[in-house]
Amino acid sequence: MPKALPVIDMSDPVCCNPVASGPMSDEDALAVAMRLKAIADPMRVKIVSYLFSSADGEETSGGLAAALELGESTVSHHVSQLRAAGLVVSQRRGMSVFHRVRPEALQALCVVLDPRCCQ
Repeated sequence: MPKALPVIDMSDPVCCNPVASGPMSDEDALAVAMRLKAIADPMRVKIVSYLFSSADGEETSGGLAAALELGESTVSHHVSQLRAAGLVVSQRRGMSVFHRVRPEALQALCVVLDPRCCQ
């Protein structure tokens, strides 16, 4: 059975020195690894891609489920993982929950991996 990683607060974008700047602390390495783990699933990558390409930059769980041909519970699971990693935010409006990507969180992750990214 694989060892479980500790739970950390990932609600803010990752804010560590770039990987290329020298050895990372255990805490910084864990923060980066947890965010990468959250998006390291093909369906989650598709969800992020779909949210970026949607007309107004957001979509409901039902809309994601229909577009990706998945059950709403499956979409909900994947979105909750992305939300826990701080990569997606959700907002309830009436009976629907709308999800959108936090571009600043993805950009911060890119900069940590490659300081020349996004210049």
